[in-house]
Amino acid sequence: MHRRHAKRRLTKVFVASATVFTLAVMLRPEAPTRADAASLAGASTTVTDSPAPAAAVRFSLARPAQLTAQPLWRPAGDVLKRGKASNTPALAFAPDTRSSERRESLSRWHRIYTYSTKYRIKPELARHIYDAATRAGIEPELGFRLVRVESVFDERAVSSAGALGLTQLMLGTAREFEPNVTRNELLTAEVNLRIGFRYLRGLIREYKGDLKLALLVYNRGPAAVGRALAMGMSPANGYETIVTKGYRGRGTLD
Repeated sequence: MHRRHAKRRLTKVFVASATVFTLAVMLRPEAPTRADAASLAGASTTVTDSPAPAAAVRFSLARPAQLTAQPLWRPAGDVLKRGKASNTPALAFAPDTRSSERRESLSRWHRIYTYSTKYRIKPELARHIYDAATRAGIEPELGFRLVRVESVFDERAVSSAGALGLTQLMLGTAREFEPNVTRNELLTAEVNLRIGFRYLRGLIREYKGDLKLALLVYNRGPAAVGRALAMGMSPANGYETIVTKGYRGRGTLD
């Protein structure tokens, strides 16, 4: 019985001794290298094991070199930040001219078809009137109104007084703008509208934006309107009222 207890105690002592030995081997500090010795030479911190100066064993501890650790993660705020200075060249995004031209073309044709439907004329004739008016600086709405009253949109219209075409131009008046224009040319939409709208635009400018007076001169001629004004009479004959009924524009685009 006593032998059994003694054997157990010896086993426990042996196991404890083996454990202590194993821990001592694992925790034993390694011998310093030459580089470590050199780094320890300039240390400024002194640690002593005893207050007695003679028996003190001094260990010089060098400050460990500072290592910059790069984390494997970054805060969300840092990820979303964009530095002011960047080596990446900025991309200059110029406006797409083709896209703007396409939108303008679609808008133009939309307005042309709107006028074509409103005045019940072919889209091709509406295009001629719209383009000629804008090139001359006339508001398209006024151009359509003028052509409707003058010729009812008939390219070959000829009045009893000899006025020709869509805007009912006299040959002499047309030759003040284009001296070589012929009678047959005034019966084409492109030539007639170009000269007729230039004439109207000039009259609006001459009479300082007075649209009704300019329309009266266009219809009656400058001589007849001038005589009426000289006599103190109104030159109005109802023409300007018919053209501008319900119209709220100035007549010109500029």
